[in-house]
Amino acid sequence: MRLKVKAVVTLVACLALAGAVSSPAYGEESKAPKQDESKADKPASKKAPARYEAELLTTQGPIVIEVERAWAPRGADRFYQLVKSGYFTNVAFFRVIDGFMAQAGISGDPATSAKWRNKRIPDDPVKLSNTRGTVTFAMAGPGSRTTQFYINLVDNTQLDAMGFAPFGKVKNMKAVDAL
Repeated sequence: MRLKVKAVVTLVACLALAGAVSSPAYGEESKAPKQDESKADKPASKKAPARYEAELLTTQGPIVIEVERAWAPRGADRFYQLVKSGYFTNVAFFRVIDGFMAQAGISGDPATSAKWRNKRIPDDPVKLSNTRGTVTFAMAGPGSRTTQFYINLVDNTQLDAMGFAPFGKVKNMKAVDAL
């Protein structure tokens, strides 16, 4: 299964599960069925598959993230819920710090942002280290993860002891490095 979400600035997210069909080329219209609006208020309860891929279509090219629920189940579930709900439509990487990370996850739509702002998820134990290419939810302290995530541009293993639990890995860093 693959779900496309259209974006204007830098980020489009879609999901690829086992047996998924190929995605349209960057800039092409999606052939995926539209989201059922009657389920729009229920994304926070959806569990992610054990493994899935999310494709972020950016102005620098696609970024494919492999997600393993076993690495950080709550983080993997939340990322899946956000992608499925269309949260990342018109979302940009708003912070890119050379030698550290690239961060995204603030909705440009105030109503969408308000819907998710207080939906915090409990912390996951750190099972995967914050190495180059891993994807982790940002947080401002224990129990504060919501929608913002970052991609490690370098090895940031010092973040492991602070509780930052990666839930995915970027397959090819070319587009990330170009941000």
